Amino acid sequence: MTSKQEQSPDATAVPDTVDSYVGGEWVSVDSDEGQPVVNPATNETLADVPFATAEDVDEAVQTASEAFEEWSRTPPVERVQYIFDLKQELEARQEDIAQALTREHGKTLNEARGEIRRGIENVEVAAGIPNMMREGSGNVQDVAKGMDEHAIRQPLGVFTAVTPFNFPAMIPLWFLPYAVATGNTFVLKPSEKVPLSSQLIFEAVDAVDFPDGVVNLVNGGVDTVTALLEHDDIEGISFVGSTPVAQHIYQTAAEHGKRVQAQGGAKNYAVVSEDAELEEAVPNVIGSVYGNAGQRCLANDVVVGVGDSYEPLREEVLDAVDDLTVGNGLDEDTDVGPLITGESAERVKGMIEDAIDEGADLVVDGRDFEHPDYPDGNFLGPTLLEGVTTDMDITQTEIFGPVMALTKADDIDEAIEMVNSTQYGNASSLYTENGAEARKYRYEVDAGNIGINVGVCAPMGFFHFGGRKDSFFGDLHAQGEDAINFYTDKTITIERYYSH
Repeated sequence: MTSKQEQSPDATAVPDTVDSYVGGEWVSVDSDEGQPVVNPATNETLADVPFATAEDVDEAVQTASEAFEEWSRTPPVERVQYIFDLKQELEARQEDIAQALTREHGKTLNEARGEIRRGIENVEVAAGIPNMMREGSGNVQDVAKGMDEHAIRQPLGVFTAVTPFNFPAMIPLWFLPYAVATGNTFVLKPSEKVPLSSQLIFEAVDAVDFPDGVVNLVNGGVDTVTALLEHDDIEGISFVGSTPVAQHIYQTAAEHGKRVQAQGGAKNYAVVSEDAELEEAVPNVIGSVYGNAGQRCLANDVVVGVGDSYEPLREEVLDAVDDLTVGNGLDEDTDVGPLITGESAERVKGMIEDAIDEGADLVVDGRDFEHPDYPDGNFLGPTLLEGVTTDMDITQTEIFGPVMALTKADDIDEAIEMVNSTQYGNASSLYTENGAEARKYRYEVDAGNIGINVGVCAPMGFFHFGGRKDSFFGDLHAQGEDAINFYTDKTITIERYYSH
């Protein structure tokens, strides 16, 4: 493992204040509660984020509610003109958002740029709302003599999204463009750890000049989320985060009569079969496990070598891990950035130590990594454990850190049993050139997102983001057709006219 010193441009376009955006205006929040926004590579304070009170939340929701009637009656072909403009504004600000994202989160600039690109992809898909809303609607003439029946999609009101720290630019764009393009109004509550990306996204929103109150932003912690969950004028909530919080969001929102989609945690397995092309598979596996410092719900952090593939897989993985560069994400040569907080780093270290106590072999130890130029950073070097089994916590609990657990299966059936052994059902990947084996895998593995020779199986914006078991709570997922169904309801009209 090596380290690099920061060689990036000077900090630009990183907001030093964190405000709300309500009714088409930036609003300073006067609150006794808040916290600093910290660069995890240096632990320097970038800004302070004041937490919105229940009164602040009520003002934002009421403003959105008042804007709903006129916005919902705006023709979809007019609404999407704002979406087209938002795409252009976000593209013009991509590098500024990437810089801010890397400073507040720690991921590499290339990862930040890719994240923003995926977010903009959803804006592009949402621009097709007029056609997407037509699909699934319909009419039947003469359901009875002289009687016709129609199904028409209609928006519902104010929606909100509570988004996580690990993809602060992409995940808000899973929700915002679809909600407003379908005719709803929207309130975003980003993670309090990484609010700066949202500040820049909302600068783009402000430049587009949406009608006042259509798109709003509040910042805060648990109390802010509770105020949104319990507000009578919120029709639905989207959430991405840990499983315990997703369960709480799901239950509380349902108790208050709201639509809810809550993406939870994950424990994903990658299986490398005897038919895999290792020169292609290994870099892909490494990117899946260690990219974003392992802080993503699509990380395949348990890697299973099938049969005779195990030993050559192990050898190539060890070589690849040794070549990874740990450092500040602003350095273009960095492969693995810091973890989001010091507490997160200590939690991951504790899970590594627990795995060793349970009998795992520590092959590569990143616990004591220190960066010579950033001694205060939340760094954890790439770590590899071997000899793990499915009864260990390391193979059952989401780790959210740069740690690979490497193990062996005798055949594909045993590998599938391993994959399905967890409470989660978010994602899994198989590396093979055997079509029958791939078909068996996608048929039998109980996960919502499956990759075949793809390590990070993140769906394109025109497909929904899958998730099963304890990885998802709700009926309709983010993105694609599911998003249209979530943000609209179908009104059935049955008509008969009598001639005079």
